[in-house]
Amino acid sequence: MSEIDTQDPVVYIVDDDHSVRASLQDLLASVGLASQAFGSAREFMAATLADAPACLILDVRMPGLSGLDFQQDMARLNIRVPVVFITAHGDIPMSVKAMKAGALEFLTKPFREQDLLDAISLGLNRDRERRAAEAQVDELKQRHAGLTDGERDVMDLVVSGLLNKQVAARLGLSEVTVKVRRGALMRKMNADSLAALVKMSERLKAANS
Repeated sequence: MSEIDTQDPVVYIVDDDHSVRASLQDLLASVGLASQAFGSAREFMAATLADAPACLILDVRMPGLSGLDFQQDMARLNIRVPVVFITAHGDIPMSVKAMKAGALEFLTKPFREQDLLDAISLGLNRDRERRAAEAQVDELKQRHAGLTDGERDVMDLVVSGLLNKQVAARLGLSEVTVKVRRGALMRKMNADSLAALVKMSERLKAANS
């Protein structure tokens, strides 16, 4: 089991206003949260980020690359940190666009500190869940990679619903050989039932699609 969930979370702040960055860092420190602040989206992209659960507080309007533009770039760059937008000039179309693109929250200054902290807490929890799910899929991939070609062939047919006799006929093997390979792959995949193996197969397909 991965230990990533035990790592201390970090909150990233991207805002071109130094005073806003400083006040947000003070707020986060007051509740025991570590943070890193950046004056622009490009600074954030150039930084080495911690391998830990995270959330991003992102200003909407900034010189150069705006927060909304950067949100679109994040998907392209495979940066999957949950985003909380803050702005002094929010409007409905802007907030709708941000939320449709996956933002957790869109807060207009002045906002209640607790509203921001609640949104950050939600973001960190969501990122923990994502990281845990990815760790499980990585573990599944490693188990699947440990199967022989013959065991993978049997697994593919078994999870499609075929009986051992049908698998044997399809692969030109004896039923005994199929049973042996099936037992081996169940152990290697750590699957205690056919239903569990089917779920694993579906997760692997989803991860590779």
